[in-house]
Amino acid sequence: MTYKEEFIEFLIDCNALKFGKFELKSGRIAPYFINTGMFDTGLKIKKLGTCYAKAIQEHFPGNFDGIYGPAYKGIPLCICAALALSDMGMDKGYVFNRKEAKTYADKSLVVGMPLTSESRLILVDDVITSGKAIRESLEVLKSCDNPTVTGIIISVNRQEKGKTDKNALKEVEETLGIPIHSIVTITEIKKYLHNKKINNRVVLDDGMLAKIDTYLEEYGAP
Repeated sequence: MTYKEEFIEFLIDCNALKFGKFELKSGRIAPYFINTGMFDTGLKIKKLGTCYAKAIQEHFPGNFDGIYGPAYKGIPLCICAALALSDMGMDKGYVFNRKEAKTYADKSLVVGMPLTSESRLILVDDVITSGKAIRESLEVLKSCDNPTVTGIIISVNRQEKGKTDKNALKEVEETLGIPIHSIVTITEIKKYLHNKKINNRVVLDDGMLAKIDTYLEEYGAP
């Protein structure tokens, strides 16, 4: 089983991927919903870190110094990914931003590895919609000797349109000039789960697949 397939089954096991009818922040009514807040135990976050680490290894093999996670959701992500990488023989730093700068002692905007203009970081986050959080993170890093963000890893690429007919991730990628990769895409999820039994039940049958395809016909962007 590949790490992508493991991650898809992991999403189902943790109830982090649901099928049904959900109103998204964008106002769209989607037939599936991803809630990465369901990774709420030590074992789950450890496994999540391993999935991020394997994606980092695949797309950015070694050409970085540390993992950056934007507060708050990105904090456990950068730490668990760094831990998993160390188990794989890659001992990298981790760093995350403070929501508010300290007014005493160490007044740095970030916590973790020391940053310089020579530092190369991989940014990890759960999902990307407009890219607002990513841009805020880049502004924070500019104030910390402006290290280079060489790439971004997220959990799932929903493969939906952004402000134009282009894939939302591609829009952000082109705007920022930073390559973005996901652990899995919705296409990979559909292909792997269709009529497959997970824990003795089919979680994505023909009817639900048809609803997802209809949704993506309207909002999808490869």
